[in-house]
Amino acid sequence: MKSLVVEDEFTSRLVLQKLLGEYGEVHIASNGQEAVEAVHLSHKEGAPYNLIALDIMMPGMNGTEALRKIREIEEVLSIAPGEGVKIIMTTSLGDGKSIMASFKDQCDGYLVKPIEKVKLLKYLQEFQLM
Repeated sequence: MKSLVVEDEFTSRLVLQKLLGEYGEVHIASNGQEAVEAVHLSHKEGAPYNLIALDIMMPGMNGTEALRKIREIEEVLSIAPGEGVKIIMTTSLGDGKSIMASFKDQCDGYLVKPIEKVKLLKYLQEFQLM
């Protein structure tokens, strides 16, 4: 499994990197723009990501904007909805409005911080990534 952790906060990056590192290669981006560039490059190299853990609240391009742009890249590449990278929003925002907005923008999962390993692994199993 090839994963991308997109997180502006150092400790959260380390936690997710450690959790996902047990299951494969993990790359890091500290904001939405870096994430979009990493996704674009991964497709160009023919080795797209299987999973992205994407924080919502980041400076510059936030996670919501990055999610939309990543799905736009997949659309341009004729990747059908649901067939692209699995994206889990990771955030401190646990309100229904934020959750529904993320799923409307085609995220595949939503985890409220602090990230619980059991919940993350449940998604990995659901997505058949482990």
